[in-house]
Amino acid sequence: MDVDDLEAYLDRWSRAHGGYDVRSSRPTLLWLRTAHRLGAPLARRGVAPTWITGLGGVGAVAVSVVASLGGRWPLLAAVLVVLVALLDGIDGAVAELTDSATAWGRILDQLVDRVGDLSMLVGLWFLGAPGPVCAAAGALTLLDESIRASAAAEGMSEKGLVVIAERPTRLVIGGVTLATAGVVPSVAVPVVTVGAAIWAVVAVLATTQLIVNVGRRLRGVPRNVVRAEQGDQPGVE
Repeated sequence: MDVDDLEAYLDRWSRAHGGYDVRSSRPTLLWLRTAHRLGAPLARRGVAPTWITGLGGVGAVAVSVVASLGGRWPLLAAVLVVLVALLDGIDGAVAELTDSATAWGRILDQLVDRVGDLSMLVGLWFLGAPGPVCAAAGALTLLDESIRASAAAEGMSEKGLVVIAERPTRLVIGGVTLATAGVVPSVAVPVVTVGAAIWAVVAVLATTQLIVNVGRRLRGVPRNVVRAEQGDQPGVE
């Protein structure tokens, strides 16, 4: 695959995600174009996607550490959130462009994503957000991803698992909250409290949405039937 061929990359990404039409979503298309532009030079140099994922993991952990310093440091934590998000897109782009995507790479990517989610919430807690609210938001986020993974393992396509609290939504909530707390340290506590509460509410809605969607799709359907339907989708063997 020509690493500079954007259209081929978009088609490959679409097949890898249950046939999702990336060109129908302007934000997704913009994001993938950015990931391709940044990932192509690394792919040409033979950089392993797992190294990029690992760097993202270090950045994810650093978010909570930097945020805990208080003052204007949360603003840097917000910058790290953006950097980690970019690395999350770049590693996937490099994996697709170099045809080096592996099952372990996908697991590692998911692990880093969850570390990033929890690190943002820990950062909000360090800055004064109520512990129970942060804990609830974190627990529901992990539950959502567990439900999603279980449904996908049973053959449900990703298109049926998209909910209100996708990772980009969490990144926006966490990043904007940290940035605001860093710009105006005097109101950091109420800001991070509101941010954590919004995250928790969105996570509740996402959990409900997932349970309803998965239950409606899989309840009473024989396992082999769902897997057979999944096997008919583009890019799924």
